[in-house]
Amino acid sequence: MTSQWKKICLSVGFMFASAQPVWAQNQLSNLIEQALMNDANQHQISAQAQALRETGIASATLMDPKLKMGIGGVPVDSFGLDDDPMTNISVGLMQQFERGDTLKLQQRKMNQQAEGIALQGRVRELEVANNVTQLWAELYFQQQSELLIRKNRALMLDLVAFIETNYALGKSQAQDLLQAQLQVSKLDEKLQANKQVQQRIQSQLSEWLGEVAFTLQSDGVHDWVKLEAVLGNQKGNTNYYSVLGFHPTVLIADALIKSNQTQVDIAKQAYEPQFGVEVMYGYRQADGMMGQPASDLVSVFLTMDLPFFTDKRQDKQYSAAQYQVGAAQSQRDLLLTQMNAKVNTLLVDKANTEQRLSRYQHTLLKQAKQRTQAVERGYENNTAQFSEFITAASEELALAVEQARLQADLNITKSNLAFWLDGFAYTSAGHSSQ
Repeated sequence: MTSQWKKICLSVGFMFASAQPVWAQNQLSNLIEQALMNDANQHQISAQAQALRETGIASATLMDPKLKMGIGGVPVDSFGLDDDPMTNISVGLMQQFERGDTLKLQQRKMNQQAEGIALQGRVRELEVANNVTQLWAELYFQQQSELLIRKNRALMLDLVAFIETNYALGKSQAQDLLQAQLQVSKLDEKLQANKQVQQRIQSQLSEWLGEVAFTLQSDGVHDWVKLEAVLGNQKGNTNYYSVLGFHPTVLIADALIKSNQTQVDIAKQAYEPQFGVEVMYGYRQADGMMGQPASDLVSVFLTMDLPFFTDKRQDKQYSAAQYQVGAAQSQRDLLLTQMNAKVNTLLVDKANTEQRLSRYQHTLLKQAKQRTQAVERGYENNTAQFSEFITAASEELALAVEQARLQADLNITKSNLAFWLDGFAYTSAGHSSQ
């Protein structure tokens, strides 16, 4: 075997040895925190929640009093204000009061709705953390794949040079040279496709990270300590309702139930009468019948509606409010059931992916390497074709890429689990996930 051929074979072993992930310092938590700070959607949610609180304060305030001004009892024959003692210039105020505790209950309802809106901010945090984490895992896979492809390309270029030398000496066939050159071209195409995917991922990350996203080099590190602790506490149990009950999506459903229950209380107030008070002061300029100045007038009125016929309005509104509570409770139960099913589905994916990864690490890659070495010896002894070596090396590369793909898929699955089980490790201004 020539020294050049030994160099090529050593390069194969180095390529696959260095293809394994190297865990470096974690950058992911910092990126998530930066993404949350730059997320414009958080500001929108905060403004919406504050708007509802302000609306609640406004809805708990009595209606503005109404000012009533006018002239009454004016004689049409003279239109004089001092001809008839019945003529008066009136000024009055009217104030209407809501039924029972309606105002206080309306403010409570608005605050409960604002609580639900604010919880959407927490859901958004988890969504951003999940998206950034998955893109981080995918970027690492693509960058590791690029490294593998480039090393394989360098190997193939060495092989092309090696075959060209042997071909000039009549020791290699033209088809071997063409086969190696074709492999180089295929790897160039893979590199281009890989670069396209990397740029797409970086463009997606730029939504939160700006221009920094286009310079990122993923270290592939994911901190799943918190997630594994949650899973460890539930080991062997498929019922995650106790954990999922604290998920912000469920808490939003709880806020909706409370809001609907308050609406039931508001509907009860419709059975109470509604009052209004009117106070009028009438100024008279004419003299009375005895020739003395007529006394000014004061009038006070109390208005009250009487909800006697409630079967078509109040009863139906109250019944509708109760149905809304039942619907919200059913929606929460359904949501929890769906979330628990998603968690268990992800756990199945996690377990199977971990088993497959173990097979790659302990069996497949070792077998592929042994096969490549066996073909190498066969080629050295003229008992194997060059195309067989190309096939063996390519299959070893494909297995290394598949292993990296499985590792990325495992991290993506864990990221989805962390979304549902609050398993991310980051700190933001509004929430600490530690």
